[in-house]
Amino acid sequence: MIVIIGAGQAGIQTAISLRKYGSETAIVLVGEEAHPPYQRPPLSKAYLKGESDCERLHLKPLSWFETNNILLKMNSHVHAVDCKMSTVILSSGEQIEYDKLVFATGSDPHVLAVEGKDLNGVMSLRKISDVDALRPYIKPGVKIAIVGAGYIGLEAAAVCSGYGMEVSVFEAADRILTRVSGVEVAEFLTQYHTKNGVTFHFGAKVVGFEGRDGHVCGIQTEHHGEVSVDIVLMGVGIRPNSEIAESAGIACKNGILVDEDAKTSVDGVWAAGDCAARPIVQLGGHHRLESVHNAIEQGNLTAASIMQLPRPRVDVPWFWSDQNDLKLQTAGLLGGFDQSIIRGNLCDEKFSVWYFLGDKLLAVDAINSPPDFMVGKKLIQSQKAIDKWKISDTGLSLKELL
Repeated sequence: MIVIIGAGQAGIQTAISLRKYGSETAIVLVGEEAHPPYQRPPLSKAYLKGESDCERLHLKPLSWFETNNILLKMNSHVHAVDCKMSTVILSSGEQIEYDKLVFATGSDPHVLAVEGKDLNGVMSLRKISDVDALRPYIKPGVKIAIVGAGYIGLEAAAVCSGYGMEVSVFEAADRILTRVSGVEVAEFLTQYHTKNGVTFHFGAKVVGFEGRDGHVCGIQTEHHGEVSVDIVLMGVGIRPNSEIAESAGIACKNGILVDEDAKTSVDGVWAAGDCAARPIVQLGGHHRLESVHNAIEQGNLTAASIMQLPRPRVDVPWFWSDQNDLKLQTAGLLGGFDQSIIRGNLCDEKFSVWYFLGDKLLAVDAINSPPDFMVGKKLIQSQKAIDKWKISDTGLSLKELL
C-alpha cells in the first residue's frame, strides 16, 4: 500500500506517475478538502473572475481514480504518522497502514500575528472556499486592502481593480516581488497597476486591523497610520505544512528535508511539492520552490524513486503569473546575479530581462514574450556560453544563440 498525504498537485502527480511507470500497488490519496484534486493557479485569476467553475479546476475526473485503483479520501485530516508502525492516523481515529509513504502536504498562507487577524473579512486566497468567500465583495466601490505584493497579491489586485474596486496594496519591503524578480520588472509592474487604479504603500508594516461589529473596517501600519477598508486579503507568503512529519521524527528545516530523489531522513518515506525542501546547488543548501512545475517534477521524481527507476531529468525551475493582459514568465533562479540586460522596450509591454552572474546566465523574466522565455530556459539548461551583449539587439533572433 502506498499512502499519499495531500491531494494537491504534487500528491496527484505522484499517483499519476506511479501508474504511468507501471505500479499496480494500491494507492490511498488523503486530502483535507471536500473537493477532489484541483488546480490552484486559476483561483486568483479565472476562478476569482467567475470565468471558470469548480469542476473545470479538477485535475482528473472522479472516474479516473476508480479506474486506476486509487482510493480518494477527502475531508480527511491526518492527526499523526507512526513511522515505526508504518501507520497514518486520521483525526477520525481511522488508521491506515502503508508500505511506502509520501508527504505532499503542501503549504498554508502565513498569518500575521497582529491584533484583529481573526476578524471577519480578513481573508487568504489558497483554497476554493477562500475564493467563494471573497467573491461577494468583488464589485465596484468596495475598498480592499491587499497585504503583500507577491504573485498572489498582484494577481488579485489586477482582478479587483478591473471590477472597479478601490485597491490598496501594502508591502513591507521597498518594492514588489522582492524575492522573485529584478528591479526593472518590479518598477514596470508597479507602474502598470498604478495606471489601472491600484495604490501601493511600500515600507508599510501591518501592525493590526480595526473592526466594527466583528468585521474588519481598517488596517493599521507602522508608519502610514490607519486606512479604512471593507475587506482584507492576506498575501504575505506561505509556510510549509511539515508539522506532522516533524512530529514523526522526520528531519525538517523550513520544510521536509529531502535528497535528490525526494527521499526523507526516514526509510520508505518521501516528500514532494511545497512542503519539501530540496537541494539546490545555485542557492546552496536546501530550499523550497513554490510552483506548479516543481510540484509536478517532484511528484514524478518521487514515483520514479519509489519504483527504483532511473532519476528523471530535472528541468530548469520556471514560474508564471497572469495579471490582466500581462503574462510574466520566469525561467531559472535570480539568486546571486550581478548584472541584468533588457531586451525590448518596456513601453511596448513586451520585453525580457536577462540576469547574469559574470558571463553565466542565471534567469530570465519575460513579459508578454514567450519566445524569449523559451530560449532563455534552453540556454540556462544547456549552460552554453553566449555573447550576452547580443541579447539587447532586437534585430537578432535569439534562436541564433542556441
